[in-house]
Amino acid sequence: MHALVIFEDDAYRNLLPLTYWRTVCELRTGYRSLFEHVIDCVSAHTVTVFCRESLMAVAANRLHCRVNSVPEAGGALFVNGRLLLNRSMDLSHIAAVQWHGDVPVVIQADETLCRQLTPEVLLDPVAIKRVLANVSEHRFVDSPKLIEYPWELVHANADMLHEGWHRAGEPAELRGRICGGVFCLNERAIHVGAGSTIKPGVVLDAENGPIYIGQNVTIAPNSSIEGPCFVGDGSLIQPGSTLRDAVSIGQRCKVGGELESSIIHGFSNKQHDGFLGHSYVAEWVNLAADTVNSDLKNTYGSIRVPINGVEVDSGQMFVGLTIGDHSKTGIGQMFPTGAVVGFGANVATCGFSPKFVPSFSWLTDGGGSTYDVERCLEVAKRVMERRQATMKLEEEALFRLLPTMAKGFEKALA
Repeated sequence: MHALVIFEDDAYRNLLPLTYWRTVCELRTGYRSLFEHVIDCVSAHTVTVFCRESLMAVAANRLHCRVNSVPEAGGALFVNGRLLLNRSMDLSHIAAVQWHGDVPVVIQADETLCRQLTPEVLLDPVAIKRVLANVSEHRFVDSPKLIEYPWELVHANADMLHEGWHRAGEPAELRGRICGGVFCLNERAIHVGAGSTIKPGVVLDAENGPIYIGQNVTIAPNSSIEGPCFVGDGSLIQPGSTLRDAVSIGQRCKVGGELESSIIHGFSNKQHDGFLGHSYVAEWVNLAADTVNSDLKNTYGSIRVPINGVEVDSGQMFVGLTIGDHSKTGIGQMFPTGAVVGFGANVATCGFSPKFVPSFSWLTDGGGSTYDVERCLEVAKRVMERRQATMKLEEEALFRLLPTMAKGFEKALA
């Protein structure tokens, strides 16, 4: 058993806008978050998260663990919050570090080293190299995978959906209410949780991967779900929906139309016709009717993605939309390949949106304007109340800070 510290480093910047509202370890792929994947793989008697000061109160409330407090007497195991961990580690009995390039992946720290590894040091690439300069190296993880950009969560999703099924103990069972006229292909790889309803005409096709449907989920008539797929508790899949090629949907979502190889973090709506492919949708997002995105260039070439307004070559053929929390689209909205929409934005144009839409923007064919943070906050609270959720005081405080933060990160796309 270890004292476990899951820490953020400076690369949270490359995962914006998804990390304005959460720590990097709260990002999800497969069945669960990066935080939960680490907890599953490391036996710990205490868990602490080291993060940006602005997220301390929010993270403590969401993760129900200690935040930014130095572990008590003794050593601790430090794990980078961007590490996609799916197996146990080869732990060292001495102070040691595993590097991935210039980035620490795992640090086994004795009491002396623990006192030096503060949240501020771990967020500073220069300071962390100095502190760890004389620490011996150890390979804790074979071929470590650090999530660098949002699309990497999407591309990891298929493997992590398979991993989640096996980690859950391959829980093939059909609970809840399975109506007549439901077709299950490869039933031994399908789980339907208690309180869920699968209505007539639904096809659950697990021939290419497992399907895990949580509790109190409704799958409306004539929907097709291909595995691997995860549908979180309390979600609704609207009539005639098509989910295929590795889709992960968090809790309390409403989903319709065609989804391919995408992650919807939770509490978001895409419940009308329209295509969503190779995309990551954060929380409290509403994609209006016939919203569509491109995830493939006509040239089949590598897709460039605007990270904070600066284009990065993804090296990938398929990259769709990344959209931050509390953002919304108008009906018929179209997004170009590899588009990014920030936090708290409204996009309602009659054609393709710009490839990068800054946070707190209000964009129409008439032009763009700044979305006042107090108006945005008022709408956000109203949206949350519709799902019987209340924005907490620490979340309100963070919300009001975000326009200033975003201006410091987001640049105009040349």
